[in-house]
Amino acid sequence: MQGCLQGKVAFITGGGSGIGAATAERFAQEGARVVICGRRLEPLEQVVASIRAGGGEAEAMQVDVSNEEAFVGALKATAEKYGQLDVLVNNAMAFTWGSIEEMTTEQWRANFTTSVDGTFWGTRAAMQLMKAHGGSIVNLSSICGELGTPWMSGYSASKAAVTNFSRAAAAEGAPYGVRVNVVIPAVVETPATEGMLADENSRKSTEKLIPMGRVGQPEELANAILFLASDQASYITGATLPVDGGRSAVLVTALD
Repeated sequence: MQGCLQGKVAFITGGGSGIGAATAERFAQEGARVVICGRRLEPLEQVVASIRAGGGEAEAMQVDVSNEEAFVGALKATAEKYGQLDVLVNNAMAFTWGSIEEMTTEQWRANFTTSVDGTFWGTRAAMQLMKAHGGSIVNLSSICGELGTPWMSGYSASKAAVTNFSRAAAAEGAPYGVRVNVVIPAVVETPATEGMLADENSRKSTEKLIPMGRVGQPEELANAILFLASDQASYITGATLPVDGGRSAVLVTALD
């Protein structure tokens, strides 16, 4: 797929680490001009420096996607600066942890501001910007949105919403050549899972539940996102692609 995003302009949220950073690197390798955003500038600048050192084009914008005005403004500014917006990856997320009976309304709603509201605001703005020439939107959901996950009811509900919202967006964008697809990770080795995977017993227990016997790497998610973002997936829209080592394909696995 060498050069499959040549000349394309791509905007990636949550681009300072993990899946977002790996996706930015991968997009740049394929010729895209990449804009990444996040709440903290320092990690964004590190990703940009890495991309530029490899000969790619990248820019960082300190933007919290839970702020509608700031996020939409950043997307419009990107399209104005580069003359177009071809790809949007809604990767940024936030979550709270806790039981349903003890969760406050504020904690419940905190799961939705970034994952659902941010995805909606970004998708709406991108569809408006892409309507004249087409484009690709890739939204990140989670296996938690597919399967019941105790102690993560708010996050699970928000990711389920992202998946079904994306199907509706795909139907509305299709007449204009705007494709909307979803990538569904399970456990991926990122800063968000660092605490859980640092414990050897916890890591081994997690890996036993995955048919491929290991957790995913950000680069593996980035490759899937790249495919859906590129013209290689020109006839794919409204799809949900699990990238989870087979975790969602099984009800149970035998544990030693």
